[in-house]
Amino acid sequence: MTPAPLAARLRVPSGPLFFPVTAFGPDGSVDLDAYRAHVRRGVEAGAAAVFACCGTGEFHALAPEEFAACVRAAVGEADGRVPVVAGAGYGTALAVRYARLAHEAGADGLLAMPPYLVVAGQEGLLRHYREVAAATPLPVIVYQRDNAVFTPETVVGLARTEGIIGLKDGLGDLDLMQRIVSAVRTEVPGDFLYFNGLPTAEQTQLAYHGVGVTLYSSAVFCFAPEIALAFHRALATGDEATAHRLLDGFYRPFVELRAQGRGYAVSLVKAGVRLRGLDVGEVRPPLHEPSEDHVKQLAQIVERGYALLDEDTTEDK
Repeated sequence: MTPAPLAARLRVPSGPLFFPVTAFGPDGSVDLDAYRAHVRRGVEAGAAAVFACCGTGEFHALAPEEFAACVRAAVGEADGRVPVVAGAGYGTALAVRYARLAHEAGADGLLAMPPYLVVAGQEGLLRHYREVAAATPLPVIVYQRDNAVFTPETVVGLARTEGIIGLKDGLGDLDLMQRIVSAVRTEVPGDFLYFNGLPTAEQTQLAYHGVGVTLYSSAVFCFAPEIALAFHRALATGDEATAHRLLDGFYRPFVELRAQGRGYAVSLVKAGVRLRGLDVGEVRPPLHEPSEDHVKQLAQIVERGYALLDEDTTEDK
C-alpha cells in the first residue's frame, strides 16, 4: 500500500480506530489464537483500522519476534478489509528494525512512538523520525507524547518529509495543537492527518474537533464496541444529545476509574475485554492488574453504558 491510499482510508473513517490489546496465555507467552479472535471481532464489529502492537497493545513489553507474529496475525485477520498500522519505537536503530519487521509482516503503515528515554532537541527528533520514515515504504504517523513534543516548525518539517502522513497527539495541549494545525495548513500543501491519542480519547474529542483534529483512537472499542460506535456516529452526524449522554453516563465515570491506577489506560481495558468473555490474559510487568473492586466498578460502568444505548433506542421509537 502506498502512502496516499492509507491516508485516504483513514481521513474519513467508517468507524472507530481500533487499538487491540495483545493477548497473553497463563504462562505469560503471546496467545495468538486469542489475539486473532480479538482482532477479528473488532474488524467484524466495524473498526475502520487496526493499530496493532501500539500503546494499548503493550508494544513496550513485546520481543521483536512476538511483535512480528502479532502484526502478521492482525494482517491476516483484517484480510484487506481495513488497514493495519503497527507500532514502532525505542531508539532509532530499533525503531527502524521494528518498522522493517512490520513491513515484512504485511502492515499498511506505522505509528512511530517516542524514542526511548532520552529528551532530545527538535533537530534530533526530526532526524529520528525521518530515518524511521526512510527505512520502509510504509506511511508513518508520528506520536507526540512524553519526551517527543514538537514545535509547530518541527511538525512542518515532519509534514514535508516523504512518507510521514500524520501526527497523533497524546499530550493534550490544545493551544499547541492549534498552532501546529495552523502552521502546517499555511506552509505545507495537501492534507496532513491529525489524531487525538489521549487515553479514552472520546472524553476530549469534542474539544479536539474544534481545532481541526477529527480522528481519534478508541481503546473503549476493545471491550464495548457498540458504545464506541454509537459515540463515533454521534460525532459524525452532529448528534450532540447522544454524545453528551454517553460522555456523562459512561465515558466520564470510566475516565475517573481509569485515573485511580497507574497503567490503567491499558490494564483496565484488558480487564474490560475479559469481562466481555474473551480471555486475553493479564498485562505484563511493569504494568499491573486493576484491583478486584475496580474491576467490579468497571463492570457496572459498562452495564450502564449499554443501558444508555437501550435508552436511545427506546427514545427513537
